[in-house]
Amino acid sequence: MQSLNCDIVSSEHWVEHDGIKLYVFEKCQEDSFRKPIVVLAHGSATAGKESFDLQVPGKPSYSLMDFLANEGFDVFALDIRGFGRSTHPDGHITTADASEDLNAAVDYVLKIKNAEKINLLGWSWGTQYGGMFIMNHPEKVLKYVSYAQMHVDSADLAKRRPKIETFRKNLYVNIPEAGWKGRFYSMTPAEVNDPDIVDNYAKAATHVEFRTPTGPQLDMVTIMPMVNPRLLSIPTMIIHGEHDDVADVEGLLPFFKQIPNAYKRYAIIPDAGHMMHLQKGHRLFQHEIVGFLKDAVEVEITVRDGAM
Repeated sequence: MQSLNCDIVSSEHWVEHDGIKLYVFEKCQEDSFRKPIVVLAHGSATAGKESFDLQVPGKPSYSLMDFLANEGFDVFALDIRGFGRSTHPDGHITTADASEDLNAAVDYVLKIKNAEKINLLGWSWGTQYGGMFIMNHPEKVLKYVSYAQMHVDSADLAKRRPKIETFRKNLYVNIPEAGWKGRFYSMTPAEVNDPDIVDNYAKAATHVEFRTPTGPQLDMVTIMPMVNPRLLSIPTMIIHGEHDDVADVEGLLPFFKQIPNAYKRYAIIPDAGHMMHLQKGHRLFQHEIVGFLKDAVEVEITVRDGAM
């Protein structure tokens, strides 16, 4: 792993489609020409920048965006409609909507970078709309990392099902600062978490998420499964923490076995739960995903340059 010592620059972008404005945040080294691209798809509660670029004084390793930028990637994180700075529609946001938002953001990134493909990392609910996007547009994605993917029998989804009527009646909910901390500790030992990281994440989430959409929750408790593994034709990694209350071997190994591409990996990270990129196991998580993505980078550049 590289130390966080490179000059990282950030940019803000706006993508418009179907009357929706999407916020897209970018980080890369100063010279981003022809760098491999990673797009990060957030989960059902927090926007992209706050999910993947947590800045805590004295603890720089917790920003996944900074880590990937230092490893030579051009990194983008979008806010799906209803989240963060993007348009908040007056209606339930569906996973299909999110998939279309991701597609619009990817098309924008490919255009401004004059690129042919991106790498995609989807976290939690992001594995659902990210998976749907890949099913419909496999030609746009080089490699896919499915991080903390839920399944029909996920323990956390079982807890959400009794709230189905609340999700139906309320388009958005307000989450207080203390409410953002629970996901760090669900089925996860306290020693896996750094209280300073938990507090900073909760503050960052509260600052940007004044109201959080319930549509993703409604989809997850009513229309799972949303992704057909047989249609994930690209190289895929499934990765989750050992204490994750959403992802587990019993539910995901059958899914993994059905992925048709022979180049695939399944990784379980110790000292980690659902918030793995912000927990004790985050460095091993980073090591695993960057190794997987860099394999793809080397293959893609070699083929594109005509060296094979």
